[in-house]
Amino acid sequence: MSKKKFKETTVGKLLLGAASIVSPQLAQVLTGVTSPQEALAQITKSDIAPEDKIKLQQMMYDQQNKEMEAVTARWNADLSANGSWLTRNVRPMVLIWCIVIFSFAGILDSVEDIPFQINSLWNDTFEKVMMAVILSYFGGRSYEKGRSIMK
Repeated sequence: MSKKKFKETTVGKLLLGAASIVSPQLAQVLTGVTSPQEALAQITKSDIAPEDKIKLQQMMYDQQNKEMEAVTARWNADLSANGSWLTRNVRPMVLIWCIVIFSFAGILDSVEDIPFQINSLWNDTFEKVMMAVILSYFGGRSYEKGRSIMK
């Protein structure tokens, strides 16, 4: 599975569209960027007005926050009081399942007497799935808790 190019993402489209309105010169600079971090670095290095730089960086930050809030809203909908036991517990169950399977496969792969070896393709896949599940679960929970504290 190939990763989306930055210009194909929602944040990328928004930023490139806004950059072309604010400064066509900056839009040309941003066409080759591959990540939000690189886009911010290019904005900072550019010679456009500081106010325009701030506007673009704020738009990018706002869009990323909207995307995070949308994910949180979907998760909150899953956790609603009207939901079933399964909808409220699917995230923790997926996290537990991933940890158990990953640990079990790692133990089997490390024991010399057992003829079991994880293919490198699966190893990369498990790594990406584990990273996504753990980051989204704990990141989402931290974001939810932070928002509830701030309110």
